[in-house]
Amino acid sequence: MKTSIIIKSFTFLFAVLFYSNSLTAQQAKRQYYQLKTYTLKDEAQESRMDAYLKDAFLPALKKAGIKDVGVFKFRPNNYLIADKIFVLIPFNDLGEFEILDSKLASDPTYQKAGTDYINAAFDNPPYQRINSVLMRAFTEMPKMEASKLTGPRKDRVYELRSYESPTEATYLNKVDMFNAGGEVELFESLDFNAVFYAEVISGDSMPNLMYMTTFPDIKTRDAKWEAFFGSDKWGVLKNEPKYQNNMNKADKLLLYPTEYSDY
Repeated sequence: MKTSIIIKSFTFLFAVLFYSNSLTAQQAKRQYYQLKTYTLKDEAQESRMDAYLKDAFLPALKKAGIKDVGVFKFRPNNYLIADKIFVLIPFNDLGEFEILDSKLASDPTYQKAGTDYINAAFDNPPYQRINSVLMRAFTEMPKMEASKLTGPRKDRVYELRSYESPTEATYLNKVDMFNAGGEVELFESLDFNAVFYAEVISGDSMPNLMYMTTFPDIKTRDAKWEAFFGSDKWGVLKNEPKYQNNMNKADKLLLYPTEYSDY
């Protein structure tokens, strides 16, 4: 009898420790993302940046063990000038992020392929400015999932959203709404094909979170959002008393992947 009790107690303790260690491991595996936005002044700079990213930067990242790098541009319309290129880079930890520049500096293949960008003259730069945002993946989606969409890339819609909050406390509340509240789960149930959800840990619009969802075309995108806002789960979640007034600005960018983007 005593032996049976001891065995059951040991089994329970082992299960608790295993579950605790699993949670700790899951937390440790959360990726980091850098979103680099290049602002361009004309088609000449766009052409130079395309050549650099395609022929030098992305191959060098793959050589350094970094894959699934996304490169995006604004979907063309009559009101928006395509003056930016967005580059999304995943890192398994901050160490990878920290040593990337030194790896590139010591890569002769990269240095040769990227010479027009690296050694550009002061009065003929390949871009106007670079904006950089550093993020950490949500607990509910700890790793990036490259979009598996097929079909013409020009037709696709990769929607990048930034939700700003009035204070750090309300920001953490909005992050909790995505994780524990079930907003990520709702997106998944409706097949939004998310690439990432992340906390911004360094950027120029903090406190804010960012995420990207993907669709084969604009019609599908509009139908998915209609289903989202019309769902019973969203009706309950948005009216939860604890999740009120946790966001005061939403930026929505409709992008498409370049032909040389990894997805």
